[in-house]
Amino acid sequence: MIRWLAAAALGAALALIPHIAMAQPSKWVVSWTGSVQGPYPVGNPSAQPDQRFAFPSAETGARDQTLRMMVRPDIWGRSARIRFSNAFGAKPVTFDGAYVGLQLGGPALFKGSNRPLTFAGKGSVTVPEGQSVWSDPVMLPFVRNGAASELTGRRLAISFHIAGESGPMTWHAKALTTSFVTAPGVGAKGQSEDEAAFPYSTASWFFVDAVEMKMPADAFAVVAFGDSITDGTASTMNGDDRWPDVLSRRLHAVYGNRVAVVNAGIGGNQIAGPAEYGARKPFPGGPAARQRLDRDVLALSGVSALIWLEGINDFSKNGNASLETVTSTLKDSVAHLRAKAPGLRIIGATVVTALGSSSPAHGFPEQDVKRKALNDFIRTSGLFDAFVDFDKVALDPASGSLKGEFVPESTTGGPGDKLHPNRAGYLAIGNSIDLGLFKALPRREAQK
Repeated sequence: MIRWLAAAALGAALALIPHIAMAQPSKWVVSWTGSVQGPYPVGNPSAQPDQRFAFPSAETGARDQTLRMMVRPDIWGRSARIRFSNAFGAKPVTFDGAYVGLQLGGPALFKGSNRPLTFAGKGSVTVPEGQSVWSDPVMLPFVRNGAASELTGRRLAISFHIAGESGPMTWHAKALTTSFVTAPGVGAKGQSEDEAAFPYSTASWFFVDAVEMKMPADAFAVVAFGDSITDGTASTMNGDDRWPDVLSRRLHAVYGNRVAVVNAGIGGNQIAGPAEYGARKPFPGGPAARQRLDRDVLALSGVSALIWLEGINDFSKNGNASLETVTSTLKDSVAHLRAKAPGLRIIGATVVTALGSSSPAHGFPEQDVKRKALNDFIRTSGLFDAFVDFDKVALDPASGSLKGEFVPESTTGGPGDKLHPNRAGYLAIGNSIDLGLFKALPRREAQK
């Protein structure tokens, strides 16, 4: 710890002069995402604390208060930028008093790590409804070098003040990560590095949906795209044991701090539905996958590969789509991705069984027939550059349901729903992915 603090102090001094590594070829690479899905409280959070005291009115939203969102960058650079979103707001939102720092524990930060964020050189920005904005780059003095191995698994605290009332809040419901909020009306507290001003917790992310780091030219990112099984339902709260997290740790063992796996899953998401979505007509699973590819994949920097696991919700009683609708939407979506990002490697993932689920919308035989047919399409159609067979890993062939050891959920210790794998299931799925799929990946920059 003493050595780390000494390094942090040295880093603070070095931040005042140009960093030598920045003269080397470098680029922005996405390091964390939390795909926005609608206005709070529409969505599917897990292990959510009572939000009445932090946010007394969903219509009013945040009111003259500071949010401290905890995110875990998958790679660390000496310079970062943050995307703030008002995609599903009903009026412009003003952000000011924004900072980034290194989490110590709870809302508390390592002393001296907090740094102010600016927007086009100013300390505040007003984001119109339906829009998002990137912060200016900010130097992170606690990142010693490009390897940054001492920060692997650490959380970045993104603090910001909502001036006035935000109105309906753009959010990602299922963070499975604890963040913190001040009481309404207490003003800008983002500069504070202690925890006193942040009495309330939340298991969701609000307004912040992406972090990018300035990285060496050979760094790249993999986007895990899909629904609740990518989002991590039934995994461990604050455990970082979703299947993309497992894949990340395996890739880091090979590539070090040169690869990021970012999670673009949304609980309840569908490939083809709903046909209509907006801030005034939201849906718990967020906009259809085809509608969010530009924001959640193509607008992010340094993405070289996409793993797409989705479809079970399209065949639920809420979706009830035909197989033809889903496969045709997949074809259209992949064509769009290839047109916009020709070098992107697109990997399909077979859909995990839900047969016998206790969820009222899932588990019936007709759904399973469609699921199997979709998996045949993923394996044999040639639409994807490759596929990963998650169904084979999770399936109990005798029953047609999830393997028994994958059923009891890990978030609160419940019995499970035979739809979402638990920690053991996500570990098996993440470990089943052939790392050879990511060799010699093409490097591309996002089209912005």
